[in-house]
Amino acid sequence: MTQYQNQTRMLAAVDCIIFGFDGESLKILLVHRGIEPEKGKWSLMGGFVQPGESPDHAAIRILKTLTGLEGVYLEQLYTFGEPERDPIERTMSIAYFALIDIHRYEKQLSDEYQPEWFPLNKIPRLIFDHNEMVKMARAKLQYKAALHPLLFELLPKKFTLPQLQSLYESVYGTSFDKRNFSRKVLSTNLLVKQEDKYKGGSKKGAYYYKLNAKKYKANFQAFLNIIPNAHLL
Repeated sequence: MTQYQNQTRMLAAVDCIIFGFDGESLKILLVHRGIEPEKGKWSLMGGFVQPGESPDHAAIRILKTLTGLEGVYLEQLYTFGEPERDPIERTMSIAYFALIDIHRYEKQLSDEYQPEWFPLNKIPRLIFDHNEMVKMARAKLQYKAALHPLLFELLPKKFTLPQLQSLYESVYGTSFDKRNFSRKVLSTNLLVKQEDKYKGGSKKGAYYYKLNAKKYKANFQAFLNIIPNAHLL
């Protein structure tokens, strides 16, 4: 087999930034690294791209290994390729971010890598350039969520408006006026009000809503007016 001459070989890896929402705050899933260097330290879930598979398929495989999931929202973020990012061997990492509902999938997590959910404001020091990956992924999530209702991927099938507001506040690190937020969300006509209520926390309770899947797919600009200064993101 003919090869390119005088070229240095390098490894290709993928790392997955897995975001989850527990009903109150946005969190990220971290694991203990299973190999040297930095064995046992906090890390994103990742691995090497195997012969015969694309980076996308590698990311899907790695995500399934940790969470047992298939078909979740997964998007390529950026390629990290600084020459000294891995002290063992020249390795380029293609980062992806995934969005899952914590409560739906927590029982499926593999114990092999001792996974743990961390709030975004309490992330420990991670190996290599993984903290930079998380920072970039959150910025990308903020940008995408301002343009279309991407954050519904983090919610259960039924949710309340307070839950939805908590999610947006957690993603953007700010607070929204309750009445104004509800008015803008309902004006998108993407939500279908349910007959039952969530009773926890108050006697009055809060009505559940479901996402109108057809309108969700057809209207990716609907949430632009919810995020202040979205055009500046």
